[in-house]
Amino acid sequence: MLAFARTSQRRSLRRSRLPAFTMPSIIAFYFSTLALLAPLISCAGVGLYWGRRQLPFSPNFLALLVTSVSTPSLVFSTLYSTSLDNRSLLDIAVAVALALLMAMLLSALVLKLLGLPLRALLQTATFPNAGNLGLPLSLLAFGEAGFSAAIAFFAISSFAQNTVGMLTLPNARGAANWRSPIVIASFSAIIFRLLDLSLPEWLLDSTRLLGSLSVPLMLISLGYALSSIPASGLRTGSVLAAIRLSLGLASGWFVTWMLDLSPLLSGVIILQMSMPCAVLSYMYASRYTDKAEVSAGAVLASTVAFLLLSPFLLRWLAPGTA
Repeated sequence: MLAFARTSQRRSLRRSRLPAFTMPSIIAFYFSTLALLAPLISCAGVGLYWGRRQLPFSPNFLALLVTSVSTPSLVFSTLYSTSLDNRSLLDIAVAVALALLMAMLLSALVLKLLGLPLRALLQTATFPNAGNLGLPLSLLAFGEAGFSAAIAFFAISSFAQNTVGMLTLPNARGAANWRSPIVIASFSAIIFRLLDLSLPEWLLDSTRLLGSLSVPLMLISLGYALSSIPASGLRTGSVLAAIRLSLGLASGWFVTWMLDLSPLLSGVIILQMSMPCAVLSYMYASRYTDKAEVSAGAVLASTVAFLLLSPFLLRWLAPGTA
């Protein structure tokens, strides 16, 4: 009852900050939030333009650079130097694990009821684009503290997708990557924090500089990937996109309500769980399943739908951004 009362009080405070929902106010906050999203959309637009014009581009090189160097550096530097205490990081870890598990179970149930191939599409329906869209949007909505929480979310989600998530795919036996650089960077940062070990400034500055490449490179690669995704699987992909967005949002909200997390952590986790289908899911689907076009359609449909709905989501989770 106490948890429910605190949660209700938070909702009341959020509502009190919202203006009356007249048509002019809705239009005003919608376009003001879209304006705040402009830097993100611009970066993704560069990748989209590059792909449409078929200009020289090496997706494999960029993916390797992001996953092996810049993102592990970002994860390490952020988790090591974050202002969030260890209790908050533990709360995030528990919440993310429960939210992803709930989303996976609910997605499996819905896929089964709809008669869609379970193992081929479960990963696409479950895992959010917590990296190249979730990180910059969390920074925009919640500032540096929220960005640190989003980094923790991304690290756990990435670990789960590259390990447990791989086990759900057909023909992917033995493909689980338990030695991902992102996973290694995450555990290294946690160990250094727990042991209270000091690192030289030049090392921290180096990881920060390399990590600063991650967000723009992720957004550019997202735009490029979207430019080359076929639309032939758009119909079924749209159904899959609706599953990802709705069940992700529901799972994030329920878990944060159940655990009675702070407004900041709740907002970050709900936002990250509401992200569209991960581009990585499409890459795995194209490699290990015969449903690559459906997964591609889901990525495309969910990304477009999320961008259209994101101002309302941000207005609910972080009223100060709009």
